[in-house]
Amino acid sequence: MTQIIAYVIIGLVILGLLNVLVSTYNRLVMLKNNIDKSFGNIDVLLKQRADEIPNLIKIVKESEKYEETTLTKLTELRTRFLNTAVTEDKIALSNEIQNQMKSIFAVSENYPDLNANKSLQLLQDRVSQIEDAIADRRELYNESVNMYNIGIAEFPNFILAKIMLYSSKNLLQISEQEKKYDGITF
Repeated sequence: MTQIIAYVIIGLVILGLLNVLVSTYNRLVMLKNNIDKSFGNIDVLLKQRADEIPNLIKIVKESEKYEETTLTKLTELRTRFLNTAVTEDKIALSNEIQNQMKSIFAVSENYPDLNANKSLQLLQDRVSQIEDAIADRRELYNESVNMYNIGIAEFPNFILAKIMLYSSKNLLQISEQEKKYDGITF
């Protein structure tokens, strides 16, 4: 009878150790995968920034170009109108100014938000949103790395981490080039 109790105790101890081993292994795998996921989230935002910001800049440039061309043309027509003494020329210029104004009104009715100031504001807002999101994701990544590094250094985790060839990871540092931000260029 004592032999059966001894076998049961040994079996329970083995099951307990196996349970600790499995849960330690699962925790280490989860910590490592969190790092990969966190960096993947940063990568998505960096790609979004690389894709979106140049397109927004292009929109702002086109908006500014449209406004500048329209205003330049109106100013030119107005100047020609004021400097003309011939009635037929004044009528023709007046009609041209009216057509140009109709064009402006049509565009502003169809695209009420189309003007350089709003476009620039939208660009600024979007750049800020993306940069804030990247900063948040970097913080999450560094927290994941920190938890992983602590996890593989704790006892008894470090034994299994050595067997699995897990080694500590470096925190995401901001490069010197990123610190030397030159702003948006047109």
